Amino acid sequence: QIGAGVSLPGVLAAKCGAEVILSDSEELPQCLRNCRRSCLMNDLPHVPVIGLTWGRVSPELLSLAPVDVILGSDVFFDPEDFEDILMTVYFLLEKNPRAQFWTTYQVRSADWSIEALLCKWKLKNIHVPLHSFSADKEHLAGSPLPGRHTIEMMIISLARSDGT
Repeated sequence: QIGAGVSLPGVLAAKCGAEVILSDSEELPQCLRNCRRSCLMNDLPHVPVIGLTWGRVSPELLSLAPVDVILGSDVFFDPEDFEDILMTVYFLLEKNPRAQFWTTYQVRSADWSIEALLCKWKLKNIHVPLHSFSADKEHLAGSPLPGRHTIEMMIISLARSDGT
């Protein structure tokens, strides 16, 4: 999981039996501590937590084990980070061509889009409608989201040479 924060998606995946690596910015040691704390509180002391800064090719990024799925929950928050996120995802997908990046985000502005950056980084996306798994209801699990907010889910992968 990239941009793990408190690690809910990664912890849930680990509890369901997935092999998980949690990551957040190496520049935010408090986030890394929160990830470790979440793992310990959920009886997952074996889950690795690493510092990965978007847009930076680091020894940690270079030495990552193969992955099948990259999780990113609400990582598209600040438009200034969009390209760095996609550069990091592109690097991981190039290392793991069959992998996919599963991400969600809240549409905060009509001016913010990753579509042009997906083309630039030769990535394609498949939008996953929230209603396809009954997640488009107000107050789902006690949360006010999506409510009047637009939540997007997409699966991003490498585009083929013909752009598809």
